[in-house]
Amino acid sequence: MVEGFASKQLSPLFHNYLNSFVAEANVVVISVEYRRAPEHPIPIAYDDSWAALKWVASHTDGKGPDEWLKNHADLESVFFSGDSSGANIAHHMGLRAGLEGLAGVKLDGIVLVHPFFWGKEPIGGEDTDAEKRGKVEALWRFTCPATSGVDDPYINPGTDPKLGSLGCKRVLICIAEKDMLKDRGWYYSELLGKSGYRGVVEVMEAQGEDHDFHLMNSTCENSVALLKRIVSFINQGQA
Repeated sequence: MVEGFASKQLSPLFHNYLNSFVAEANVVVISVEYRRAPEHPIPIAYDDSWAALKWVASHTDGKGPDEWLKNHADLESVFFSGDSSGANIAHHMGLRAGLEGLAGVKLDGIVLVHPFFWGKEPIGGEDTDAEKRGKVEALWRFTCPATSGVDDPYINPGTDPKLGSLGCKRVLICIAEKDMLKDRGWYYSELLGKSGYRGVVEVMEAQGEDHDFHLMNSTCENSVALLKRIVSFINQGQA
């Protein structure tokens, strides 16, 4: 599980949410603590996350340094997941797994919660106000100074010709009705359908909710429903 590029202050909330998730889903979770901007700009977060995945993969066949992983983790059924910009990272890890492979790990799916994707041109019902859109672009340039802009494939999957190479068979995209990123989540699902990706794509939209609502109020009805949907998605087909 991966949290956002600059969400250090949300770490306690994220940790508590993961505790609830683990208890409900009966899974082993590896939460990646990657280096953050501005001291460590993008793509360092991607590289750190990939290094963490390779470390997990090193535990195949009873190998590796962590006893808990060796004794309890099933590397034949692995999911990548993230929240907000962490969902952006999870997407890129899924893409990298499809392009490069991750020996010893079978990636069953990815779960993207309120994914941080963007683009220069507004889509759907996105705000067209230049000042507001400029703030999103400024945030992106802060985390990735070397970027070409918000049509960079790092943040706009619509410009990535390799999108269809996503290395899993199932994708769950979770969005929130009032989130300014909502339309990007729907757009991502449409892009996958046009990219040649042959897996199954599901979308869950929480009505009346905004970005990261499940972290701010983990016990509300929509938060509980979101948790159960993710658990169901991950445990689908499990004995």
